[in-house]
Formats: sequence, structure tokens, C-alpha cells
Amino acid sequence: MCGRFVLDRKTTDLVALFEVDLEGDSLPGPSWNIAPTDSISIVLDSLPRASESDENPQPVRRLESARWGLVPGWVKDPAAGAPLINARVEGIADKASFRTALARRRAVVPASGYYEWKVVGDVKVPQFVSLPGDELLVFAALYEWWKNPAAAEGSADKWMLSTTILTRPSAGPLASIHDRMPVLLDADVVEEWLDPEEEGSQELADLVADAGAGVAARAEFHEVDPAVGSVRNNGEQLIARVA
Repeated sequence: MCGRFVLDRKTTDLVALFEVDLEGDSLPGPSWNIAPTDSISIVLDSLPRASESDENPQPVRRLESARWGLVPGWVKDPAAGAPLINARVEGIADKASFRTALARRRAVVPASGYYEWKVVGDVKVPQFVSLPGDELLVFAALYEWWKNPAAAEGSADKWMLSTTILTRPSAGPLASIHDRMPVLLDADVVEEWLDPEEEGSQELADLVADAGAGVAARAEFHEVDPAVGSVRNNGEQLIARVA
């Protein structure tokens, strides 16, 4: 699974890297200890509303701030139950919480790396997983909009954007840490995954998950300080290698 991750890039870097057309409000800054329910940066493509003067509207690449923990539109209380931070790719098209988002609302989550806890004897040892050369990881994700019935129309809190990160069985060297890992998107499938004109299916989810095995084969990891286990701790020192 993926329960903590790092994004140390500035918004301007993400805008340039993903060729973003539109920046959302209240985008989060760099963090070395992103935890469930935090606001995180996601990238998505959306179609503008068609008008008579534009018969073929083009997708708009957006960088948005979303709550990490997907809230389906039919949920009455977002605080009820555990946050849906991860979604298993196996059979995802049949799962009520995710099937509509898979079909229509797919996104990616950029990350400098993520943390996983390797069980050594009776001890859980934190590891930091990343790609060589400061290359960003790109997680496959889904997003949803939840309408707050108690908020006034037009108010800032009327709509909440939320997201979940897809996971799959671990591959390559990452299998020695944990049996699950995020779906790591290969650059060749990012555009297809984000395409708002393509209806998402189990076949598409399986395609991007399989392609991610090549990315996982290039991943590196090392032990880090247990301080990362507390959400109160943050800073670049959390990803430093320990002996």
C-alpha cells in the first residue's frame, strides 16, 4: 500500500513538467511527510463545457489540490469510516466506491518518493522508495467531487475534491519490502490514463498497472529514521539514509 509519501517540488516545477494549463487554488507546498487526509497535488485532464462556437473542445490540463482519501459522491458524511487513500487495481471496475471515478475521473499524483515499512523480525523498519536521478514517481489515481449539502451555493466549501492512489502487487525489488505498491505510471501511458474522452475500464487499469512493473524495476530504497512515523515531523532529514 502507500500510506505516506514525499513531494519536494514547487508548484512552478509541476506546472512546467506536466504542461499544466490551469492551476487550482490553495495548492500545497513541498512536504516530506504527506499523510492521509492531507491536501495533495493531483494532475487531471478535463473537457471544458462545449459551446456553439467550439464544436471540438480540447482537454484542459489542470493542477489541483485534493484531499487524500476519496469521498464518493453518494457519501453523506466524509468523516465517516476510514479514508479511502488506496484502491486495489484488481477488480476495481466492480467496486462501488471506485467504478464511476475509473470510468470518468482519472488523475495522477506526482511524488518524489514514498515510505513503506518493512517487517524485520518483530520490528517495522521504515524505507524510502524513489527513482534514481531525482526522477519523479507518477502514481495512478482517481478523483471525485463531493457536494456539501450544508454549504451555501457558491461558497468555497460547497464542493470538495478528493483522490485515491491505485495499488497493485509489488514487483521487482520492491517485493522485498511489502506485498503491495502504488501503480507507478510509465511515461508512455500517462496521456491515455488521463484522457477524459476515453471511458476507463478494468482493461485500462490493468494495462497501466502492468506497465508500471518496468518503473518498479528501476526503483531504489533505503532505511530512514523512525521519526517519519509521526505526522508531526517533516523536513528533508526524513528521507536521509540511516546506517
